[in-house]
Amino acid sequence: MTTAIRYYSKTGNTKKLADAIGQAAGVLAETVSLPITEPVDILFLGSSVYAAGIDSEVKRFITSLDSTKVKKVVNFSTAALLPSTYKQVKQLLEEKGISVDEKEFHCRGSFKMLHKGKPDAEDLKEVQAFTEKILNRAKS
Repeated sequence: MTTAIRYYSKTGNTKKLADAIGQAAGVLAETVSLPITEPVDILFLGSSVYAAGIDSEVKRFITSLDSTKVKKVVNFSTAALLPSTYKQVKQLLEEKGISVDEKEFHCRGSFKMLHKGKPDAEDLKEVQAFTEKILNRAKS
């Protein structure tokens, strides 16, 4: 089973999650500026909520995906106030014919004075456990 991790992070919050996922999966987390060129079974895709939406870099990355190379995407995200990016990401991926796992990981991210220190060590443990569950389920 092949796994890839791509993320976009302006403040470093989503990068923290991506790196923790990478540790659990044994895969290097890369930014969305690196395209998916080889087939992957699971793509962990990380984004954040900026002004009530996902960044144009993430949208551009999703547009570049080839549905014959990506079997399934697992969404992970951070946000200071709003809920996760799941619905927006899922809609864009399904328009491309790419399956999105029904499970996602989302946690608060720090922004100015809000949620200082988030994601924290506990969040990183939780995202690693989440990753292991996803990967174990996929192997079954």
